[in-house]
Amino acid sequence: MDVPLWLALIVVGWLGIKLFRPPAWLVVVLLLGGYLLADSLLAPVIDTAVK
Repeated sequence: MDVPLWLALIVVGWLGIKLFRPPAWLVVVLLLGGYLLADSLLAPVIDTAVK
């Protein structure tokens, strides 16, 4: 199943906010960090770990 990255980030962020009630800045940092990691040199390592 292929899910666009932006959709996965929105779903994970929404669930995280609803379930854990973290500070908003923490949610933004985690989502932005995940997005940047997905487009970095570590992307192949993350891709093999996820699949």
